[in-house]
Order: sequence, then C-alpha cells, then structure tokens
Amino acid sequence: MKADLVTIFPDFFRGPIDYGITRRAQELGLAEIQVHDLRAFTHDRHRTVDDRPFGGGEGMVLKPEPLFECLESMGLASREDRVAGREKQSVILLSAQGQRFTQKVAAELALLDRIVLVCGRYEGVDERVADFLADREISIGDYVLSGGEIAAGVIVEAVMRLLPGAVGNEASTQQESFTIEAKAKSTSGADSTCGSNGLLDYPHYTRPAEFRGMAVPEALMSGNHEEIRKWRRQRALEKTFRNRPDLLEGATLSEEDNKFLAAIKNRS
Repeated sequence: MKADLVTIFPDFFRGPIDYGITRRAQELGLAEIQVHDLRAFTHDRHRTVDDRPFGGGEGMVLKPEPLFECLESMGLASREDRVAGREKQSVILLSAQGQRFTQKVAAELALLDRIVLVCGRYEGVDERVADFLADREISIGDYVLSGGEIAAGVIVEAVMRLLPGAVGNEASTQQESFTIEAKAKSTSGADSTCGSNGLLDYPHYTRPAEFRGMAVPEALMSGNHEEIRKWRRQRALEKTFRNRPDLLEGATLSEEDNKFLAAIKNRS
C-alpha cells in the first residue's frame, strides 16, 4: 500500500510514521508513506496556501489551486474510476464535517492499493476540493482540531496495522475492540476463545498471578477453554454495556449474550 500525506507541516510526520507498526510496515515493504508539502505547489513569493472566504466570516480557508496541483502531480487514477471502485485508490479529505472514522472504515482502507490523506487547516478547505477532488471526507471524532495532521497519523496507524504481516500475530487484530468479524484459528486453544465481534475487548492479565493482593481471575487460570471463553465474553459484554452501550446495537449477540445482558440491566 502507498499512503500520501498532504500537509503544510511536513515535519510533523517525522515522529508518527517513524515508529512502531508504521515503521515496521515500511521496513517490510508492505507500505510506502510519502509526505507532500503543500507549499511546494504555490507560485507566489509568500508561498500562500490560504485566503479569506467569500461572503465574509472569521478565519482563513485553504485555497483550491495548490491542492489540485499537488494531487494532479501524483499520477492518481481519475476520480470517476476511484469512486466506482475500478481503481483501488481513495483521496480522503480530513474534516470535522466528515464521516466518522471507525475500525470498519480502517478495514476498508486497508484493502486499497493507495490512500491520499489531505490535511485540512485553519477554518477549513475550499469546498471545491470536497466536491471535485476528494472521494470522501473523514473525521476521527466529534471535536475540532486545528488541522488534519493528527487525524492523518491516527488513520495511518489504524490502517497499517491491518496490512497482512505488519503485526507479528495477525490473529490479535481479529480479537480487538470494534473488530466485527473475528477469525478463530482453532477451537482448542485459548487464543481463539473469544473474538470481539463489535464489542470492546475483554480484560487481559499477565504474570504475576497475584500482585499486591490483586489476583488474576480464577477462570483464566483454570485451563478450561470453554470457561475462559465464557468469562472473556461476559467481561467484554459488561465493559461494552458500561462504557459504550451504543456498540451493542450493531454487535453480533447470541442467546447466551442477550440473557447475560438482561441480567446486567436488571442489576443496574
């Protein structure tokens, strides 16, 4: 996969893309990340990328000319082919007005050959960029940032770790919070005793078995894989009900799950 990051602050990405999974993906040849300085596509001595909006209002808006020239220099497929799915590429405008970024969206992007992340700044971007250049707008949450650089770092991290081979144990990405489809490797090992299926992840414990009077739950020490599966599933249901009850609406729930949730609701 290739990821292109368009920004007026190219040095911002020296940290986020040089560590952890993103660095590993690049070193293994699974991904190529290129940062493009938007100011390199300006033609005045001040390297101007923004202007005041028509109709008045507070703040400045990114101009369309540098953005169009920057993306046109990349040799991308046409917007029509990208939107129709004939080419596995996507140009994404990072914007507070965009579709909310989720694990499902990350999985969709991980299937593409190339993504371009356009980092907005100031009060926004000329609307012609959204209407005629970008394929979609994405927001990482219901809050406002000064620019899209942090959002781009979040999206790159979330997408890169889903590339086959980027994470040492690929099964781990199937058992994390928000993952809709879990792929159990087997029915006999503890690694496959519980998949997320849209819930928050279950609690994890490691050695020592007892620390400052706090013991690891007995179910996890039992060696009984069915008991472990049931404990993990119930704890994931409890945590989701407590912290993100909205996720339960789209989660895959069994009859056993629904009975357990009913008991929780009766106690609360």
